Amino acid sequence: MFDSEFYNTLSQLSLAMAHKSNRNMSGNRKSVQKGVSAEFSDFREYMPGDDLRRLDWNVYARLNRMYIREYMEEKEAYVTILLDTSASMEYGEHKKSELATMLAAVVAYIALANMDRVVLVDTAELMRPLSVGGGKKSFPRVIHWLENRTFGGESELLSSVRKIPLTGAGVMVVISDFLQEPLLEEADRSYEKMLQYLRYRKQRPVMLQTLCGEELHIDMEGTRNLIDMETEDKLRVTMDAQAIEAYEKELFALTGRLKKGCASGGGAYVLCDTTRDHKKLIYEDLRVLYDI
Repeated sequence: MFDSEFYNTLSQLSLAMAHKSNRNMSGNRKSVQKGVSAEFSDFREYMPGDDLRRLDWNVYARLNRMYIREYMEEKEAYVTILLDTSASMEYGEHKKSELATMLAAVVAYIALANMDRVVLVDTAELMRPLSVGGGKKSFPRVIHWLENRTFGGESELLSSVRKIPLTGAGVMVVISDFLQEPLLEEADRSYEKMLQYLRYRKQRPVMLQTLCGEELHIDMEGTRNLIDMETEDKLRVTMDAQAIEAYEKELFALTGRLKKGCASGGGAYVLCDTTRDHKKLIYEDLRVLYDI
């Protein structure tokens, strides 16, 4: 999707976490468990069987008591990426599906470069996730998985998120247009419940809302027959200034609630415009995702 120089730059980034890792695999994240990394954590009294090489002799000389130095153990974190593959993602001159796939690749590469474990989930195949670890050498498996995605049908994000097995703290990245039916109050409550659930499961929620230029900047005029790409329902609308204003107002309210909900859970929301330069989107707009 990009050249090697671009991916080398991505290797310098790291995804911010909301909680310390409690996984058992080795990695680059600070764990709630104690281990033998270089970062000092605390002292505890010596117990028979402890490694005497970790005995603090300075403390022993002062107090005549034996204390062991403990260090933060580095563990891999879990980064789960839920990709919305519903039909609406195929909309736009610059398709939302293409941007969503690129964003999933970028997030996965950053995670793998930091020795995190990546779990990729397709909303249409929730029971067949791809779990990869082991660093950047596993990235071709991610690309292969993404290249084999198809976009069609409907999706419901709240039920999708609840079906994903989450066994520890991590980051949950949801890549979607979030334009589900109904768009207004019921959908807002659904997204609020989804964010509450992720906070309960100790996931840092990251919502990447992919919208195309046609959705962000309405330039249609006259009476149109609008067809829902997922349900094929039809709606006849006169695209006048009042209708466009009402649409923009509701869209602004939706994005605002998503942003507020993510922030309250220590997460991040980013509006990803398909017409935006991809490198500016990644290095500027997505900056709130990174641990910098």
